Amino acid sequence: MREFRQTETIAAIATAMAPSGIGIIRISGEDAISIAEQIFDPKQPGKRLSEQNSHTIHYGYIKDGETVVDEVLLLLMRAPNTYTREDTIEIDTHGGVLVMQRILETVLKYGARPAEPGEYTKRAFLNGRIDLTQAESVIDVIQAKNDNALKSSVSQLRGVLSEKIRKIRETLLYELAFIESAIDDPEHYSLDDYPPVLKSKMDQIRNTLQEMIRKADDGRILKEGIQTVIAGKPNAGKSSLLNALLGEDRAIVTEIAGTTRDVLSEQIQLDGIGLHIMDTAGIHDTEDVVEQIGVQRSKDAMEEADLVLFVADAASGLDENDRLILSEIKEKKAIVLLNKTDLEMKIQKADLEKLTDHPVLSVSMKEKTGLSELTETIRSMFFAGQLQFNDEVYISNLRQKNALLNAEKSIGQVLESLKNQMPEDFLTIDMMDAYEELGYIIGESVEDDLVDKIFSEFCMGK
Repeated sequence: MREFRQTETIAAIATAMAPSGIGIIRISGEDAISIAEQIFDPKQPGKRLSEQNSHTIHYGYIKDGETVVDEVLLLLMRAPNTYTREDTIEIDTHGGVLVMQRILETVLKYGARPAEPGEYTKRAFLNGRIDLTQAESVIDVIQAKNDNALKSSVSQLRGVLSEKIRKIRETLLYELAFIESAIDDPEHYSLDDYPPVLKSKMDQIRNTLQEMIRKADDGRILKEGIQTVIAGKPNAGKSSLLNALLGEDRAIVTEIAGTTRDVLSEQIQLDGIGLHIMDTAGIHDTEDVVEQIGVQRSKDAMEEADLVLFVADAASGLDENDRLILSEIKEKKAIVLLNKTDLEMKIQKADLEKLTDHPVLSVSMKEKTGLSELTETIRSMFFAGQLQFNDEVYISNLRQKNALLNAEKSIGQVLESLKNQMPEDFLTIDMMDAYEELGYIIGESVEDDLVDKIFSEFCMGK
């Protein structure tokens, strides 16, 4: 990304480049209004944009010289009460790809330059309207794949994470200032009874950070969905389960064992919970080379999964293949589904429960029974039965999680130094490290190249 220069006026198409009812061209910068004035012909004669109030809408035409490009509505918004805190113009035009491109070309011709991906949000960050966590939440809102991911992203956009981080940093800064004052002016500031006070505050901070770190996996799952693998021996009903969850015949289902030979992947939602679900080849001993590849891919998928749905065939009973899978998923989050319970059963739910510590549910893919219980079990397993977004913070960003881990480690060092009665200088070094790591999360101590990388992942026009 080019070096940021705030004096430049930028422009981009802010809506999708596809035919639609409406298209938006966004202009931002100190020359936004003057550029728009040169190309906008208001329906009301003599109406000058430069003389109009902020946050007003104007009807007219975009013209390139004497050529009318399109009939438009123009939104005029003056700094600092805009998304970027700069003068901003938005042109609402008809949503044809050609007309949007033509208007953008006209805007660029009269003095703007093309915006880089994410540059509008980058300017909002650099101009102090939002911090880095809020900026990152913008792209999460755009890319949200389920209701819970959207709620979590909006929570961060509102500044819930930022507020929590700032409160911790304020506490650290206060204690750092107190220690430095006591070292410089021991006559007025005493550290005699201070260690227990500091320990209490550091314990609180550490507990808060540890709780946020614990919820980081929940945040990733909210954002990406639960990586879910359907596993079982051939013809146990794995593909039927996928079809039942999808509500459509996505996977081929036959009476012939081994129909599925590769991993079939789909995104679904169960009561607002996103699942990235994979139907795998049946796990069994085989001499078929192609099946062997499929079986190995099934095992690899199980190893990487957040959740394994193990489908057992109640009508055929358990064999060595089933026992192999049970051993493979022993240390993983898994749910055992006893399928074909509508037929004569050769194994009962109680018998299966004795062989595993995982939840066992009786289901029938033929009669579509047991799916609601499956949904509730997944919700309980991953989110303790419920999700709250009012004051909860779900970290879904690896950069943020790493900074939290580093900050928590530094606070641990402070507590260790207090335990060993180390000099105050040792305390301030680790406290400052934690302070800077937390600042890294909200963008108050972050390098320019990282800022560029973060915003380069945004879409054009945002």
